[in-house]
Amino acid sequence: MTPRTGADELTEQPRVPLSRRRVLRAAAGLADRDGLDSLTMRRLAQELGVEAMSLYHHVANKEAVFDGVVEVVLGEIMAAVDEVEAPSPEEDWQAALRARILAARQVLLRHRWAPRLLGTRTDASPEVIGYLDHVVALLRAGGFSYELAHRALHVLGSRALGFTQELFQPDGAQTANDAAAAMMEQMAERYPSIVGMLADALHDDPGGTLSFCDDQFEFEFALDLILEGLERRRAAGS
Repeated sequence: MTPRTGADELTEQPRVPLSRRRVLRAAAGLADRDGLDSLTMRRLAQELGVEAMSLYHHVANKEAVFDGVVEVVLGEIMAAVDEVEAPSPEEDWQAALRARILAARQVLLRHRWAPRLLGTRTDASPEVIGYLDHVVALLRAGGFSYELAHRALHVLGSRALGFTQELFQPDGAQTANDAAAAMMEQMAERYPSIVGMLADALHDDPGGTLSFCDDQFEFEFALDLILEGLERRRAAGS
């Protein structure tokens, strides 16, 4: 048997043991790169360089992987929220909550598949409950009654976690001005109000696309409306 030389030992990479955390981190990375539909046990095993059967020692099945990557994302959200620099809720609850929600949104912008997956989970995870507990504590510190804090959670909905279900999900395709104009002409008689709105938006968008919505602006605009309305109710003692 040929003895191993010092050079062999230096070039040999230590094998990182498989763990649930490593599996879930790899799953999140795979979804980030190739989309949620790519997340199969076979693809995940390939990503980790192991046999698919090895995964079952750490995750029971594909649904367990989905639950696990939700945990990963929510853990990142909690870490991001903990690092936010904002006024105390006693000083300015709106600024405090707004900053935390926008920090959560930045995490979800890194994992664009996560909102879709969060919407499929039928049970609230301990991580989601923990996050919402922080939101309620912040509202209470800002002068909310339990009743109004309860109402606030309903109004915020998924927006509290940094995302919202839009009426339309644009695919990012860019439509030229002439094609947009032609489509609007066809729609004008049947949908005059929508066409009027689109025409106004295109007028303000010389590049001429139907993907004219700035998602971040729209998210913050709606969030600010909600927070301002809640403050009026809080101040009125409702």
